[in-house]
Amino acid sequence: MSTETTTRPQGSRLDMYFKLSERGSNVSREVRGGFVTFFTMVYIVVLNPIILSGIQDGSGDFIGGTGDLNHSKLLVAVGTAFVAGIMSILMGLVANFPISLAAGLGINGLIAAAVVAHAATEKITFADMMGLVVIEGVIILVLVLTGFRTAVFRAIPRPLKVAISVGIGLFIAYIGIIDAGFARPPMNGTVPSELGIGGSLDGWPTVVFVVGVLLMAVLVIRKVKGAILIGIIVATALAMIFEALFHIGARVYKDGTLTNPEAWALSVPQWPSHPTNTPDFGILGQFSLLGSFEKLGIVTAAMFVFTLLLADFFDTMGTIVAIGAEAGLLDEEGNPPRTDRILVVDSIAAAAGGAGGISSNTSYVESASGVGEGARTGLASVVTGVLFLLATFLAPVFAIVPSEAAAPALVIVGFLMMQQVTGIDWRDMEVAIPAFLTIVLMPFTYNITVGMGAGFIAWVVIKIAKGHARRIHPLLWVIAAAFVIFFAKAPIESLLLG
Repeated sequence: MSTETTTRPQGSRLDMYFKLSERGSNVSREVRGGFVTFFTMVYIVVLNPIILSGIQDGSGDFIGGTGDLNHSKLLVAVGTAFVAGIMSILMGLVANFPISLAAGLGINGLIAAAVVAHAATEKITFADMMGLVVIEGVIILVLVLTGFRTAVFRAIPRPLKVAISVGIGLFIAYIGIIDAGFARPPMNGTVPSELGIGGSLDGWPTVVFVVGVLLMAVLVIRKVKGAILIGIIVATALAMIFEALFHIGARVYKDGTLTNPEAWALSVPQWPSHPTNTPDFGILGQFSLLGSFEKLGIVTAAMFVFTLLLADFFDTMGTIVAIGAEAGLLDEEGNPPRTDRILVVDSIAAAAGGAGGISSNTSYVESASGVGEGARTGLASVVTGVLFLLATFLAPVFAIVPSEAAAPALVIVGFLMMQQVTGIDWRDMEVAIPAFLTIVLMPFTYNITVGMGAGFIAWVVIKIAKGHARRIHPLLWVIAAAFVIFFAKAPIESLLLG
C-alpha cells in the first residue's frame, strides 16, 4: 500500500476532477490545447475594440463612456480579455468541456450597427444596447434552468447534428482563409471573394499563411505532438522575420479604400516597446438595463433582443455539437456530457458580456483548434482562460501573433471536422437536402445560425411533404417557427410598427 501511495502521480486529483485518463488525455495535451485555442482566439482582444470603439453613440462618447478613442479601445480590449478569461475558466471548472468563450463576432457587429442607426435620432448609447444583451442572457439562462434549452438541444435529429459539425468545419476553414487574406472581396465587387489580390497571391503575410498551412498539414499527417501549436509558433516567428526585414506594417484604409492590401490584416508581428500595460477595468458595469426600451420603444427593443436570443441560442448549440464531435465526446444521440452545465455557463457568459460592457460572450468555434491539438477536458479551457487574464497585463505581447499565423490552425481543424461528412446518408434525400443546406449556408452567409435555421425549416417542410409530419419532434415545430420569424424579422417589425 505504501508503494502505491508513493508512486501515485501528483496530478491524480487533477486527473480525477477533469477525468483526464477517462477521456484519454493528460495534462500536457490539455495545456497545449489551451494554448492553441488561446492563440486562435486572441485576435478578439484586438478586433472587438476596432468594431465597437470607432463609433460615437447618442451621448457623443465612444464605448466606455469616453471621448478619447484610444482610451476607449484600451478599455474594450482589457474588458474583452477579462470577461473571456473568467468565463472560459468557469466553463472548464463547472462543465469540464474543452470550449472557451469570448465576445461573439456578429453580435458585436449588430450592436455597433444599432448604435449607428439610432444614435442621431433616439440618442441611443452603448450602455443602452448592453442592457439588452444582459436581458437576452438572463432569458437564455431561464430557458436553460427550466430545461427548455436542453430539451431543444436533444430534439435536434442526429443527421442535422452531424451536418452542423461539418458545416462549422467548413465555416471555420473559410474564416481562416478570409482572415489570412488568401481569399478576399475583390476591388470591383463582381464576386463575393477571389484569390488573394486581383486573382493572384501577393505579399509576405500570404507566404506566412501558406507556410503555416503546409507545415501544420505535414506535422498532423506525421502525428507530431503539438503539431498545431508548433505551426503557430513557427509561422509567428517567420512573420516577425519578414516584418523586421521588409517593414510591411498593418493594412490602412483611407477614405474607405484599402491602400496597402498586401500588409498584415490586423496586428503587426513585432516585439512591442512596452510589452506590459496596467489594465483599466473602467468599462465593467457600464450598461443600462431598460434604456433601450425607453428610447427605441418596446417593439423595436424586443425584436433586437429576439435576434440576439436566437443567434446566441443556436450558435452555441452548433458549436457545442461540433466541438464534442471532434473530441469524440458525444453520446449515441449526438449529445455532449454535462450539456446542461455547458449551456448554463454559456448563458451566464452572454449576460456577463453585456454587464461587462463588451458585448455578449459566447462559446467559440475556434476551440476546435485546441481539440485538434488533443484537448478533451475543461482543463484546456482553464488554461485558455488564464492566458486571457494574463492578456489584460500583456496585451501588447499577445498581439504579436498576426491572424496570418493563427489562421492556418482553423483551416487544418476545418478539414478534420469535415471528415464527419461520411456520417450523413446522402442517398436519403429526406435527410440529405436539409443537411446540405445546413452545411453550405454557414460559410456562404458567414453565419452559423442561418445555416441551422435553413436546415431546421427544410427538415420540417420535407417531412410534411413526405407525409411524415407525425415523426417531427414537437419542439422542432417551435424551432422552425422561430426561425421563420428570424428570417422575416425586418418585415415583421415594420408591420408591427405600422
